[in-house]
Amino acid sequence: MSDRLGTVALMWQAHLRAPFPRANVGAVEMVMVDADIAGCVSVWLDNGGHLDAGRRSVLADRLDDLDAVLPLLAGHARDYYRRLRDLAELIKPGN
Repeated sequence: MSDRLGTVALMWQAHLRAPFPRANVGAVEMVMVDADIAGCVSVWLDNGGHLDAGRRSVLADRLDDLDAVLPLLAGHARDYYRRLRDLAELIKPGN
């Protein structure tokens, strides 16, 4: 397993054990942000570090959402979504 795959796998396991925060930020559906990135991470791991074009597009959109809302979050919610953003960044094509 490559270093990146191993890092993502370990971070993913930690993320799955974390309690889900109830956070609503404006028009951003945080449950969907979580679900969409979770799906991308899961597929990326299952496919040996590759995402299809549709998931790459979803990932880019959700990274934009997280960049907009992270400064508005605090405490556990901020930590949870920061880790999710870090995971998304690691699996983003070109990294």
